[in-house]
Amino acid sequence: MTLGMAGRPEEGAADDVALTRAAQDGDVAALGLLLERHRAGMRAVALSILGPGPDVDDVMQEAALVALRRIGDVRDPRAVGPWLRMIVRNGCRALLRASSQVEPVAELAPRDAGADLGELLERHALRDWVWEAIEELSPTLRLPLVLRHFTEGVTGYERIAQVCGVPVGTVRSRLNQARAKLAAALDATAAGAHSDARLRTAASWDEARDTLSAAEAGEFGRLLKESWSPEVALMSGDTWMGDAALLERGMDGDLSAGVRQRPVNVAAGRSLTVWEMDILNPADDPGHCPPSVAWIMSLSDGRVARLRLFHPVPLRTAVLPPELREVWPSV
Repeated sequence: MTLGMAGRPEEGAADDVALTRAAQDGDVAALGLLLERHRAGMRAVALSILGPGPDVDDVMQEAALVALRRIGDVRDPRAVGPWLRMIVRNGCRALLRASSQVEPVAELAPRDAGADLGELLERHALRDWVWEAIEELSPTLRLPLVLRHFTEGVTGYERIAQVCGVPVGTVRSRLNQARAKLAAALDATAAGAHSDARLRTAASWDEARDTLSAAEAGEFGRLLKESWSPEVALMSGDTWMGDAALLERGMDGDLSAGVRQRPVNVAAGRSLTVWEMDILNPADDPGHCPPSVAWIMSLSDGRVARLRLFHPVPLRTAVLPPELREVWPSV
């Protein structure tokens, strides 16, 4: 069963306004009815852009998840139909761009250039029950789902495959399984007591900044010992690469070279957290590191137990200044 696609409202059922307001108050069933009412129009948009094929179902499933996350953005419930079709349209266009450019899927709703991150978190805040449902997924399904829907630079199938160490086809299969299980988990957790996702996200932002500050002060090793798991492992896919000592050496080496990091996005669950960072290279060595990195952290008892460091844009494909093209002629 795909998210929100089950159940058909009877004739004379509640109109879009009532359903939208109920969904904004956290009623998952209302959102399911709302999606069903507009399913035909949403699917028609996808078919007109993509043509028949499995990508249509993929976009429809993702549109349902986006609607779940962002139903609070709808200011005029009477316009919820065009809003849902806009999500599908943007999702189709993003999929076409990703297929032609091998780039991550763009965000399915535009950001306001003038809005700061706090405002965006408020407007696009993940409802607590969503994260509670995500926690019900297995780690194998949770990781690709969070990367696909809650990061900015690791959303593409190929990038998720690199992080997970599996083929792209396996990523698609796991995402389909995760969405189906998430639908059931949402129904099961909607009425329960949930931790506050916004508070947890805000705390994770602070932790990311504090971690970088400690590293710049030469305290990264101490922080690892005090705050992370004693058995923390640096992973590449499912392959063990090293322990805390390797992490400390790597961080100290980058800092000594003048490299700094700046957090730009946080996705924080109880068992999986992602920090996305811009990398700021020194002016005299602008190609020292790739331009960005994602810290993908699996947690155990609140401590980081596994860390995957993923560069969405490898150094050899980064956009470099002309003087560096002689050094990396393949760029």
